[in-house]
Amino acid sequence: MSGTARDGTASGRDRDEEGRARSARPRDGLGRPLPYGAPGVERQPEGVVRAPEETVAEAQALLDAGKPFHAHEVFEDAWKSGPDEERALWRGLAQLAVGLTHSARGNARGGALLLRRGAGAVEEWGAESGRRRPYGVDLAGVGAWARRLAGVVERDGGAVDAGAWAPRLRGDGAGRAAARPGPR
Repeated sequence: MSGTARDGTASGRDRDEEGRARSARPRDGLGRPLPYGAPGVERQPEGVVRAPEETVAEAQALLDAGKPFHAHEVFEDAWKSGPDEERALWRGLAQLAVGLTHSARGNARGGALLLRRGAGAVEEWGAESGRRRPYGVDLAGVGAWARRLAGVVERDGGAVDAGAWAPRLRGDGAGRAAARPGPR
């Protein structure tokens, strides 16, 4: 690739202060890049260390707002900064948020795969740790929600409404769409 990036590097890619590739393009609510100069959604700051309860509350608010990509970033921060024995929990929750992101983008195959992978990860972590509701998160309910959504995404093949399908992390996991009658 020839040319220079916006920061003057020869790679053709935007870079952060440490030289890591970082796209400066604005993004939409599902994390998709938009053209330079287009109005986008404010990005979730990376590398924020939060208490676990704050992580769950902030991720839930982002999920409810239809921003699962941003919720994934919050879970990823916990995964990277939390204690070793909880990393699989936070990674699994991040996978669930990415699965919802792909499902909302219309990527049925990737969405279903990540939803099931995340469900298995959080359920396995709960079984191995003996903690079924860490920080109030209903792991069994969230796992059931993810598997149900994976089935809907595979069956229907189209994009889902991320806000309508947001899981209830501290409830029964079901999400708002589970309460609606009719086909999905």
